[in-house]
Amino acid sequence: MEVALVVLVVALALSFDYTNGFHDAANAIATSVSTRALTPRVALLMAAVMNFTGALLGTEVAETIAKSIVNLEGAGTHAELAVVLCALLGAIVWNLITWWFGLPSSSTHALIGGLVGAGLAGGMSVYWSAIVDKVVLPMIISPVVGFGLAFGAMVAVMWIFRNAAPAKAHRRFRIAQTASAAAMALGHGLQDAQKTMGVIYLALLTVGWANPADGIPLWVKLSAAAAISAGTYSGGWRIMRTLGRKIIELDPARGFVAESVSALVLYVNAFALHAPVSTTHTITSAIMGVGATRRLSAVRWGVAKNIAVAWVLTIPAAALVAALATWALWPLLT
Repeated sequence: MEVALVVLVVALALSFDYTNGFHDAANAIATSVSTRALTPRVALLMAAVMNFTGALLGTEVAETIAKSIVNLEGAGTHAELAVVLCALLGAIVWNLITWWFGLPSSSTHALIGGLVGAGLAGGMSVYWSAIVDKVVLPMIISPVVGFGLAFGAMVAVMWIFRNAAPAKAHRRFRIAQTASAAAMALGHGLQDAQKTMGVIYLALLTVGWANPADGIPLWVKLSAAAAISAGTYSGGWRIMRTLGRKIIELDPARGFVAESVSALVLYVNAFALHAPVSTTHTITSAIMGVGATRRLSAVRWGVAKNIAVAWVLTIPAAALVAALATWALWPLLT
């Protein structure tokens, strides 16, 4: 039973990673595709490669997910695995719901919400202070910072290139978007693939198949990187249309600035703060920031409002689904 549960957790975790890839593919490439800097397939292939690379660059976010959300110690092996399993179910269901409606919600917060809901339903304690410090505050601050930095950087770019020939500047920024999209995809892999690593690592620690002193096993890193890369390459066209066209019609300069600022925010949170921030929130707010430099009315705030509602609902909705799954499956899994 124990081995079967671990195998099921690993399989579900990689499935979540795959849905994370196609759900969040738009984060890295929607702006580049919408400005025609890259063709969709070339952009997806580039994003998949950079996602894989980024997933192997660090483990700090994975350690946060594994050790700083729910306290599973002393609950019993089957109960601990049941919580992880039901958390993944909650996250996957919410990812699929928001993908279906084309809403760029956060896979990060879906997973964290799933862990919280399953943990509470299973009678576990939750590290609320860590959630506030490493989830809630970054969830609020990162979009604000992304919007502000993107707005300021775009104003600076407009001033620097105010005398440049429009057609020439347009071509140069379209080329530069290849680099900024790659940087964004690298940050996505660095942040989002690590969350799956953290869940698998948590399951392995539960049954004693991993040593905390040795860190995350290499096979876990490689499998998580491969799953999110495969998901990314499969695309995420519904959400890509929302980010690339529905919020605002982007030009190459604005696409370049939005991607560059988003990548910077992701790197700082991963390497310096060890915080699992949402790539979705970061790129969406950056797109709004560069769009607002035209005029505030250029941003389609109705679409932005729908996205914000999905942001707010993600953690409680995923927690509810995970809690329902825990209550339903608890007798079978424990």
